[in-house]
Amino acid sequence: MKARSNLTKQEADMIKRGFLADSSMILVDFPRRRRSKRKIKSKNATAMQNKLDSGAFECYFQNLWRSFSEDKKTSFTYLDCLWFELHRKSAYKAKVLTWIQKKDIFSKKYVLVPIVCWRHWSLLIFCHFGESIKSETRTPCMLLLDSLEKANPRRLEPDIRKFVLDIYKAEGRLETKDFIYQIPLLVPKVPQQRNGEECGSFVLYFINLFMESAPEDFSTQHFPYFMKDNWFTPEGLKSFCEKIESLKENSDVDELL
Repeated sequence: MKARSNLTKQEADMIKRGFLADSSMILVDFPRRRRSKRKIKSKNATAMQNKLDSGAFECYFQNLWRSFSEDKKTSFTYLDCLWFELHRKSAYKAKVLTWIQKKDIFSKKYVLVPIVCWRHWSLLIFCHFGESIKSETRTPCMLLLDSLEKANPRRLEPDIRKFVLDIYKAEGRLETKDFIYQIPLLVPKVPQQRNGEECGSFVLYFINLFMESAPEDFSTQHFPYFMKDNWFTPEGLKSFCEKIESLKENSDVDELL
């Protein structure tokens, strides 16, 4: 892919991230700051509870993912936090779909899709995409978890529908467009952030709690399960942030801040 002179920092991050999924891409080496030897120690999880950029989010997420057992991760996979936004740009859409094909999402019960859009984080989860929509025990559906309900999470629905339709087409699936557009998009009322900075840490906590408690077979008949406005407390979120900070307290994260 030929680099453009007006490439934004976020697009550069997107392309670099994609390179990890597709080593055939030719990249320009974007300048990076020299790594500092200063270590960051956090007692109050302030770094994680500040607004997270995509690099910091990815660092925390990978530490969280590694903390789960291989047995637990068998039912899950995830998409990179920048792929949804990248898919919205026509120049990168085909490449994103190629990367997603390598994730084999139709063989998994749950697919975690962190989204950062309009400088706000939310979590999309694909459930049982490999099952029939007529199934009563394993219902194909989507969950959209957002800690800022007043921002109207459903404004993402048109882009989500296009994203999912393109994924099905790229996989060569036989499901029709009508079938795909009938997949329910459910928006549970989850705990809400208290300021404009916490959305990234909320999404990471959503992921942690969902992976811990997701049912063996997700059915819309039992929605919202545990995903309610009293799902967790601010103290629980703070404790989680401290735990994730401790997993990387010896790593150098200056370049992610």
